Amino acid sequence: MKKNRILIVDDDASILMVLQGLLEDKGLDVVTATDGKSGAKLLSERANDAPFDIAFLDINMPKKDGLTVLTEMREGGCGTSIIIMTAESTMENTLEAMRRGAFDYITKPFDLDEVEILVERALENTLLKSELTALKERLRERVESETAFIGRSRKIQSVFKTVGRIADQDVTALILGESGTGKELLAKLIYSNSPRSEAPFIAVNTAAIPADLMESELFGYEKGAFTGASERRKGKFELADGGTLFLDEIGDMSLDLQASLLRAIQEREFYRVGGRDPVRVNVRIIAATNRDLDTEVTEKRFREDLYFRLNVIKIVLPPLRERKGDIQLLADYFLHSFSGEMGIAEKCLSKGALKELEGYHWPGNVRELENVLRRAVLLTSTEVLTPGDLMLPKDGVREKNLSDIITDKISGFIDKTPSEGDQELYDTFMPIMEKPLISLVLKKAACNQVHAAKLLGINRNTLRKKIKELSIDLKALSDD
Repeated sequence: MKKNRILIVDDDASILMVLQGLLEDKGLDVVTATDGKSGAKLLSERANDAPFDIAFLDINMPKKDGLTVLTEMREGGCGTSIIIMTAESTMENTLEAMRRGAFDYITKPFDLDEVEILVERALENTLLKSELTALKERLRERVESETAFIGRSRKIQSVFKTVGRIADQDVTALILGESGTGKELLAKLIYSNSPRSEAPFIAVNTAAIPADLMESELFGYEKGAFTGASERRKGKFELADGGTLFLDEIGDMSLDLQASLLRAIQEREFYRVGGRDPVRVNVRIIAATNRDLDTEVTEKRFREDLYFRLNVIKIVLPPLRERKGDIQLLADYFLHSFSGEMGIAEKCLSKGALKELEGYHWPGNVRELENVLRRAVLLTSTEVLTPGDLMLPKDGVREKNLSDIITDKISGFIDKTPSEGDQELYDTFMPIMEKPLISLVLKKAACNQVHAAKLLGINRNTLRKKIKELSIDLKALSDD
């Protein structure tokens, strides 16, 4: 076990001798210096390699005084617990030493028992700072992982652009998307890139809390407000003061509570259950739902005024089946995370397993992908995951893409066609496939042939030729 390191800087030889003897008897590693410049050099040189745990600095010393050394060390990021020593016990010296970041202040002549207690406290402080640094690093890693939103597809990059535009702006955001698409993760991404990132992020799943408890959950309650309310309790709004409140599954909230929520958002104040005095808060609201709120408003299940209040910035998260180019990225991220989480060798996907993942419909979206891979990692002893290891649901859930549908149709036709070579299948099928494609694109382009040719990726003359060859009726398309 390493010895704790102590630096004593004083131009009084008797002080150096007494303190050095006392601390070395306690098993501490002691280094001394006789002027401020030498002391500052020792502190700086050892700041990164074998830093001192404690430094005793006299105020009045040759070449550089103790307060100047203290200031330089704190400005340089030195984490040593610095104790100022002086024979002049004045209020000004004490206040100035503490203001500049001293751990403590001791007056000469000092009691040796007092020095021992002070050293014990300072060493405990050093240990706590070390633990706090490690805790901050773990929290930083956790926040980074919680806010890691993976994706390079065009749709997800569009989402990132919106987040970049609004993160610094203190506006309300509404996140729409199917279950499992990562709505809370996106809310945390907005929060972590906002000026409120050092303040609380409070998440409430409004669908998971019974309606009769939701009001007290959001707004808190006073002591005696109802049976069992033995003390005042803050609600989520109050806990999020200065930070961000994330209201998940907002579309499931009852109409009565929607009215209370609307008032709290508009007025930035509310009443605790059983309270008489308003409570003012400053929170940023981010809401999310998997419901179609336009439909909910039309059918009177969601208040129109609350919808308008929440829908300042709307972000629609695409389902995983619409961003399949991200599946490999997501899978690699999860497999790497599971390796560290479970303490096992990192596993990878075979080409067949990746193809299986990319062909699946993913009704549970990214959350389902994570669970499928976690299960495969837990139940598989080999380092390469195969299609069988994934245990995906069979027929009926797997999505048929356009290629699958066309293949099925052509296969059925070919099976019924004689095998003679004069059937000219290519010449038969190509017009059948081209005509609906070109017709649909023309209709989308309002029969603007320049626009349609651009969408199809062909030149205008080629398009005119195809319209004539395939007998496409432009007038009929315009009338539809």
